[in-house]
Amino acid sequence: MKSHRYLIFLAAAGMLLSACGSSRYHDPELTAAFAAESSKESERGEIEGGSAGSESAGTGSSAGSGSSPDSEGFADDSSSSDSEHSAASASLLFSGDIYLSNHVLNAYDQAGGISGVLDDGFRSVIQNADYFAANEEFPFSSRGEAAPDKQYTFRLPESRLPIMNEIGVDLVTLANNHSLDFGTDAMLDTCSALDRAGILHVGAGADSEAARKPAIVDVNGVRVGFIGASRVIPVASWTAGAGSPGLLTAYDPSLLVQTIEETRPLCDYLVVLIHWGVEREEMPVDHQKSLGRQCIDAGADLVVGSHPHVLQGIEYYSGKPIVYSLGNFIFGSSIPRTALLEVSLDADGSEPQLSLIPGTSSAGYTRMLTAPGEIEEFYQYIESISFDISIGENGVITPNSAQTENS
Repeated sequence: MKSHRYLIFLAAAGMLLSACGSSRYHDPELTAAFAAESSKESERGEIEGGSAGSESAGTGSSAGSGSSPDSEGFADDSSSSDSEHSAASASLLFSGDIYLSNHVLNAYDQAGGISGVLDDGFRSVIQNADYFAANEEFPFSSRGEAAPDKQYTFRLPESRLPIMNEIGVDLVTLANNHSLDFGTDAMLDTCSALDRAGILHVGAGADSEAARKPAIVDVNGVRVGFIGASRVIPVASWTAGAGSPGLLTAYDPSLLVQTIEETRPLCDYLVVLIHWGVEREEMPVDHQKSLGRQCIDAGADLVVGSHPHVLQGIEYYSGKPIVYSLGNFIFGSSIPRTALLEVSLDADGSEPQLSLIPGTSSAGYTRMLTAPGEIEEFYQYIESISFDISIGENGVITPNSAQTENS
């Protein structure tokens, strides 16, 4: 399907609100005015070459092929009528960590393409989804020096970036503990390379403003917002500052909460992609539970976690899902359990439907589970590590109670 259009409201303060001297995402009082102005812009038709407002360093998100990463403003598709928008539906897909390790590259090269990395089943699921977001656990660059005193440092040359397009990724979060493994130049190279490849990115940038910019995407008439943040970094200097590159971090959640609150009025469905937790632990720790609920309270509709490298459970808080970890999806030599999360949305306001598509991976090759017994065992496992949810036919996730807060 992949018929989405991009609506990225990110860095056009100079175009629409220059007289205010403030970012549209910084001043809550500007949010309503910005939303109204955005609506007026939509009525004027699509602005060619709109982008995520990247600076000359290439730190913003691209609006896809054919758009200029340096242009300010936003691209809008106003061709659909209100009735079309109300009848729209969209399918979002999420994975956990993607790292094109040597195992993955060997599998890719030996097969001569992506069929060596993903089986037909997963490739079909991704192709049929309207939008696919993932955690990119490495930079694309040939610059920089490996971070000192760090056990694992990841980096790939930009020549390997087309593999991400072959996988079918539309958006990545770069807010994790590997994006700056080779320093800020390598991270900025990654942003520029993703821009050129037409892959949006959130969670990192040339400064704190760029790192916390959301991407707001029109997916079949449903405006979906994405924010990326990390609560796992090796040193404090990885946090983006007013004039320094880095990540949006959430050890102090106040800036993340503010970003959620300011983005909430601009989209129909708001997703927070967050790096957190403890590696190899199948149960979330206290800071994950607290931070996930703060995100929901601030206005997020869905929180999707990464970092533990294993699957963690799911809970509903105030009626909204927190998926604590989707584990590894494409990574190393062995991933006993993995899954894609599918979210089906309707613009009519009906409750989104979440479902899991289970899989496994070895020697860099990730495949869907097909044996009924394996699939049922997978669902039972996820239920056992989750919080008051059931998984039914076709992996559909259902909260077991109407309670607004889980203990």
